[in-house]
Amino acid sequence: MRDALVAAAFQLFLERGYEQTTIDDIVTLAGVGRRSFFRYFPSKEDVVFPDHERCLADMRAFLDETADADDDPVLRVCDAARLVLRMYAENPTFSVQRYRLTKEVPGLRSYELSVVRRYERALAEYLRGRLAAGRDGTLRAEVVAAAVVAAHNNGLRSWLRSDGQGDATAAVDHALGYVRATFGAPQESPRGGPRAEEYDDVVVVVSRRDAPLWRVVQEIESTLGRD
Repeated sequence: MRDALVAAAFQLFLERGYEQTTIDDIVTLAGVGRRSFFRYFPSKEDVVFPDHERCLADMRAFLDETADADDDPVLRVCDAARLVLRMYAENPTFSVQRYRLTKEVPGLRSYELSVVRRYERALAEYLRGRLAAGRDGTLRAEVVAAAVVAAHNNGLRSWLRSDGQGDATAAVDHALGYVRATFGAPQESPRGGPRAEEYDDVVVVVSRRDAPLWRVVQEIESTLGRD
């Protein structure tokens, strides 16, 4: 019934426009009564975002599983954000239609922003529990949560603007990589040392204390010029 109502609503939104479609129109096309509609959706806006409540609950459950774990909390909230991406990627056609509709209807855009804010609050709540004991823990929690949401949305919208073509996961992973690099715990190689990409070039030059500076510079330039 829920899926039937969503399908009927979007068919009418595409044919008539969002503002021109009423709840009575939706239930008539779906072949149900108004009471059935309100059993699933409090308003017409809610039928445009039928899956966010479930996804938000899944995110909270995911974070609650490791509320006291020793893993990197920044990594954990990045993984939680990927649950939202998975929801969008499960049905690219519907996600792209909703994206276009939301851009056209200011009221839906405002509704979507309120939904995004709820995700951000859930991430911040988890991070406060993990980071509050540290210096500026509450501030860090708020900043990291906002950064994760911004990075996720950047990658997601890039994918939606391409009409759902390409690899949504790669786009979001790339964006979340900035968050982890900035706020996350240093990652180690399998042997426990720094990752190879974290090494900087190091040049060691042995020279006499009384050697002229130009000769030292010449030696450095010669060393950097070698393959």
